[in-house]
Amino acid sequence: MYDHYSFQEATAYQIELAKQLKFAQVDKIKTIAGADISFNKNSTTMYATIVMLEYPAMVLKSFALATFETNFPYKPGFLGFKEVPALLRVWELIADKPDIVVLDGNGILHPRRMGVASHFGILTNQATIGCAKSLLYGENHVPEPNKFSTTVIKSHGETLGFALRTKNNCAPVYVSAGHLITQEQSLEVIKNCIGNYRIPEPTRLAHNIVNDFRTGKLKAGFHEVVPDLTLF
Repeated sequence: MYDHYSFQEATAYQIELAKQLKFAQVDKIKTIAGADISFNKNSTTMYATIVMLEYPAMVLKSFALATFETNFPYKPGFLGFKEVPALLRVWELIADKPDIVVLDGNGILHPRRMGVASHFGILTNQATIGCAKSLLYGENHVPEPNKFSTTVIKSHGETLGFALRTKNNCAPVYVSAGHLITQEQSLEVIKNCIGNYRIPEPTRLAHNIVNDFRTGKLKAGFHEVVPDLTLF
């Protein structure tokens, strides 16, 4: 999809896409998805998943899996060109779309306001949030060590996202609006998605499931999750 793009062309495309960004409150959130990618080093095969959960209960309901071939190289700031095509293929497998998608990467917390969450959100016309494990861009002030401590990340005075401590004394995650959601609501939603781990449940489960897919434990396609039956 993007294999023919040079980095100069990709930069120009990001600048054009960013003109389409919109931010608004999401009124009702009943379902939330997590999206993630896995691949073997030096391989052109991208393994992709989108997992669907109830919100705010964080109960896994279904997931979709697909592969996509790409030769686009990895380079910080251009993750969308490597990952979004595979995620679009998975997106096609989901009939009932979620209210919000959380992606393992940045939203507008990016030099051109076009992290993978914003890139995916614009192409799908979907509310998206970026939740990254490391800081790509912006001026960061480290939050206090307690759980849910937050600092604003800015660049040239503009708020681009937040550093959020999800557990006591652990490294923060970096939350930013992707598309069709506000910065404040993005932060609130991610806080509601935190379980017992540093990473929010949508992307944590997506990470685990896509690695099982890459290693052959799961097959491509759409999968419903059947709850365990309790015997009384």
